[in-house]
Amino acid sequence: MVGVHPAWLPASAFRSIGSRRVRVVGDGPVVATVRGEVATAVAEHGGVLVADGPADLELVCAPDDGDTDPEAFVVGRAGTTTVVRAIDGVGLLYGLHHVVRLGEAAFTGAAEAERHAPRQPVRMLDHWDNVDAHPVMGQVERGYAGGSIFYADGAVRADLSRARAYARLLGSIGVNRVCLNNVNVHRAEARLLTDLLPDVVRLAEVFRPHGIRVHLSVTFAAPMTLGGLPTADPLDPAVREWWARTSAEVYAAIPDFGGYVVKADSEGSPGPFAYGRDHAEGANALARALAPFGGTVFWRAFVYNHRQDWRDRKTDRARAAHDHFAPLDGSFDANVVVQVKAGPVDFQVREPLSPVIAAMPRTRLAVEFQVTQEYTGQQKHVCHLVPQWREVLGFQPWGEDEPTVADIAGGRAGAPAGGVVAVSNVGDDPFWTGHPLAQANLFGFGRLAWNDRLAPEAVLDEWIGLTFPGDPVVREALHDIMDGSWRTYERYTAPLGVGFMVNPGDHYGPNVDGYEYSSWGTYHFADSDGVGVDRSRATGTGFTGQFPAPWRDVYESVETCPDELLLFFHHVPYDHVLHSGTTVIQHVYDTHFAGCEEVSRMVETWARLEGRVPSEVFERVTALLEEQSRCAAEWRDQVNTYFWRKSGVPDARGRTIH
Repeated sequence: MVGVHPAWLPASAFRSIGSRRVRVVGDGPVVATVRGEVATAVAEHGGVLVADGPADLELVCAPDDGDTDPEAFVVGRAGTTTVVRAIDGVGLLYGLHHVVRLGEAAFTGAAEAERHAPRQPVRMLDHWDNVDAHPVMGQVERGYAGGSIFYADGAVRADLSRARAYARLLGSIGVNRVCLNNVNVHRAEARLLTDLLPDVVRLAEVFRPHGIRVHLSVTFAAPMTLGGLPTADPLDPAVREWWARTSAEVYAAIPDFGGYVVKADSEGSPGPFAYGRDHAEGANALARALAPFGGTVFWRAFVYNHRQDWRDRKTDRARAAHDHFAPLDGSFDANVVVQVKAGPVDFQVREPLSPVIAAMPRTRLAVEFQVTQEYTGQQKHVCHLVPQWREVLGFQPWGEDEPTVADIAGGRAGAPAGGVVAVSNVGDDPFWTGHPLAQANLFGFGRLAWNDRLAPEAVLDEWIGLTFPGDPVVREALHDIMDGSWRTYERYTAPLGVGFMVNPGDHYGPNVDGYEYSSWGTYHFADSDGVGVDRSRATGTGFTGQFPAPWRDVYESVETCPDELLLFFHHVPYDHVLHSGTTVIQHVYDTHFAGCEEVSRMVETWARLEGRVPSEVFERVTALLEEQSRCAAEWRDQVNTYFWRKSGVPDARGRTIH
């Protein structure tokens, strides 16, 4: 393969614009980006970038239009001209790419002027990239697409062309923040805040023309490790002064710097607990250093006991974030956003909503997803995650006719807006995401963060139309493969919400008891009588009590708990009958056989596309689908055999179980 795959921005995606007369009005670095996109498109497709006279498309940055949102744009038809207007260059950029996605439909018929604005003010990607390659986790922690596009050989890359292409991709889908380094801040990454700051300036310059602000992950111990202080106590005046001085130096170099991302007192990372302080006191110390410059602290709520005694069935990792953070509601400064994983454990294929999201009405919250497929096939498996994220964002923690998760994150349910954040899945692989079809998850995150009301199938259709234009056979086949792939993955892996069952360390492939006797607190408690974790208030860990009504009661009872979460909340016998009418053990057998068969159909469907998609894409996806098929069969056989041996209950259909 020569060069880098264009992802969803091939030259052909701009044909409808590039074949027309286009006028761009306005000034500024992001308007210059818009003008550059148009100039490239018309040079490719025979159109004209005009300064005056009639135009088929007008892109107008008009700061006096009276809108209050710089990211909003208005698009409509005025006679034979399609007009996009915005008060800021970034809104104009988003309007341009809206027209690109519409294609010829943007230039057909009459259309009333319609305003478009993001439903989340912060739409951020966190990169778990290391400046120095980690001896265990490599250059990108939980990265499945090669090395970092930012760093190589212990420094920011001399050639940032890949980073520039990436910034262009992100700008096209509305991502407006990027955190440049791993939340697990090692020695080299810590120095991005100080002597390596000139390299951060270079990266900020790459992202700025696309309306993207950069952030840094920082270690809470930085006043000691970088500043030479004897303490990092957030209430110590010298510590506060160090953060204030260091932050001022960052903003002097990068005036539009976004702020800090912090993982503290989690999995061995330093934090305020060492000084008898709570998370609010820790976060506020950094927030006050950033406040004069308009910066924000994104303080992760991923805090739990990772040295748990597996014998203690009352200790529950799922409870931890709520136990730590809910009592602090109202204690965080206005420029602190508590960043909460969407589920209470760790990015599993199926979890309930984290109850923290409904428990802190006076705190800005951001909901965190994982685009990188750590527990969902590691970009070796097709697993289109937009349906999962859409389900989470549309969930109503207080029941029907009440705000959704997206409303909470977007500031429409009480507290000011926090936003939506996800861990990125790109690397220096020619296809960006390792698996070419995993590009759809990155694209889909940006589109859903912009508008959580979009249907997953419509988002996928946009991606297909841009990436593989013009062939309805390819479009239909990719929908067949990808629309239901999240649930297919769920069927052949851990059942009914129990989670994990993966190989410790790399988290790839089946290992039913891999974490069962570990200190990490991720258990299924399978025995000869049944399986599942009792998290009820009546007899278990009490986790159900962290939810508001009605869900606290829905989850409490095996009679009302949704089937897909039954084993997350309850330990039940193998002959327990699900709402679907089948028993738990038969459900395990049936879904694992079905999931494996569905992957076989994916393989067959993709094989029919030979000659219809670029050969390098066809070959890469073919090889990865072969691996997915192999791994799905291994999941099927290991899980089914494990539960047959535990339960002694044979498959009612008499299929082979080893």
